[in-house]
Amino acid sequence: MKPIMLFALIALTAIVLASSFGLQLDSTEAIKIPANMIGQELYVCPADNSLWTGIAQMLHPAIKYITIAFFFVIMLLMFNWGWALYQNLLSDSFKRESFSKPWQFTKFTFWMGVVVLLLTFTPNYFRTVKIDGVSGEWVLCENNTPGAKAVKAEAVHK
Repeated sequence: MKPIMLFALIALTAIVLASSFGLQLDSTEAIKIPANMIGQELYVCPADNSLWTGIAQMLHPAIKYITIAFFFVIMLLMFNWGWALYQNLLSDSFKRESFSKPWQFTKFTFWMGVVVLLLTFTPNYFRTVKIDGVSGEWVLCENNTPGAKAVKAEAVHK
C-alpha cells in the first residue's frame, strides 16, 4: 500500500474515532440550563457564511442538470465496461489492457462525483434549522460550542 494511502486511512480512522467518542482538541464550558428544561432543549449557533456555503448556494440551481450529466456519464461508463467485456468474450481471452480506459474513466467519474457532492452539500446544509420567532440562519451544534444558545426543541424545525 502506498504511504499516502496509508496516511489517509489512519487519518480517517482517527477522525471517526475522535468524533464518535466526542474527543476535542480544545475544551470549552458547556451551557448551564435549569433542571426542568433538561431534555427539552436543542443548541443552535449562528451559521457562518463561509466560502463553501457560497459555492454550494451558487451550484444549487444547477443540481438537476448536474444530476442529469452525472447519470449520462454513468451510462457511458457502463457502455465502456460492456464493450471491453464483449471484446474479451469475442477473442475468448482476457486482455487486461482493454480495461485500462474504462478503469481510468471509472476512477475519474467517482472522484468528480465526490468533489461535486462536497461542493454542493456543505456541513451546514445538513445542520441548518429554522427557529420560530427568530430570524437569521442557524445550525445545530453542541452545548459547549462557542456561541451556542439553548432553544426549546419544539421551536426548532428543519
